[in-house]
Amino acid sequence: MNELTAAEAAEVLSNTPDDYVLLDVREPVELQIAALNNAVHIPMGEIPGRIHELDRDKTIICLCKSGGRSAQVGHFLLDQGFSKVVNLAGGINAWSEDVDSTIPLY
Repeated sequence: MNELTAAEAAEVLSNTPDDYVLLDVREPVELQIAALNNAVHIPMGEIPGRIHELDRDKTIICLCKSGGRSAQVGHFLLDQGFSKVVNLAGGINAWSEDVDSTIPLY
């Protein structure tokens, strides 16, 4: 599966937002600490039951805290026939460090 850096993801989301879904797979308690306003939030454990909520025509950028869980979800989506899935390398922590320092690290 391909990966995007936080800076690359921010650029594509800024330039062509209608082509992408930013999928945040973290738990609700994590969202209370740090969240991105334009993300779709579906916790990792709920993905199989809510997969129908995702648009197969858009590129899905999977996001978690540091990139591990989102990579697992990305592989799952690819196995389910999604063809345009990428992982956000370094997760929301990389976003905080490289794109928006107002997002708390945790």
